[in-house]
Amino acid sequence: MAYVFDPPPMPALAVVSGGLYPVRRIFCVGRNYAAHAAEMGAEVDREAPWYFTKSSYALCPSGASIAIPPGTEDCHYEIEFVVALGQQGRDVSREDAMDLVYGYASGIDLTRRDLQAQAKAARRPWDTGKDFDKAAIVGPLTQARAFGPIGEQAIWLDHNGTRAQQGSLDDMVWKVDEILAHLSSLYHLRPGDLIMTGTPSGVGPVTKGSRLYGRIDGLAPVSVTFRGD
Repeated sequence: MAYVFDPPPMPALAVVSGGLYPVRRIFCVGRNYAAHAAEMGAEVDREAPWYFTKSSYALCPSGASIAIPPGTEDCHYEIEFVVALGQQGRDVSREDAMDLVYGYASGIDLTRRDLQAQAKAARRPWDTGKDFDKAAIVGPLTQARAFGPIGEQAIWLDHNGTRAQQGSLDDMVWKVDEILAHLSSLYHLRPGDLIMTGTPSGVGPVTKGSRLYGRIDGLAPVSVTFRGD
């Protein structure tokens, strides 16, 4: 049976070694750096990691020039370590969790902070604050075997040439194997799933003309410019 209209292209990321990685879903880990949780006036939930999601159509390639998202007066940047899955898994153990990983990337999570705050105050979902067009800016993927073990790699972001965020992957409260094991108890994880693993402290607002450039040691950078129109 024919579609009633042509379906949109599959969202995808470039792979450093060549090819395209099709993106199926985007999971995001909340408050995974203690200093960021503190700057948001919150504490880390140490019972279990927790999540919100973005549509795969929120994906935006690194190097893009985009407009300030609509409906907000307070759009924030958040540099993130992105995990891309290449194998499926359900109820996997921590010992087996890293077998699911295809590769890693540097990413920027955009947040309409005012809409998120309104939703929190009304005890409503955060969807409009987190899931919108071009809200997940992700750089090219590096395959896991080329990146090596996750450890004390630096993660940082410059805003208009000034260092705004600085941390280490070792600062994550919930490590990648713990996240994957827990998330796989809630979802059947599959190739094409991305996990954005949280942000260090130093998040802040963008304005027209803002230039963001972020990097994680061993990975391709991620960048975006906000148009002045």
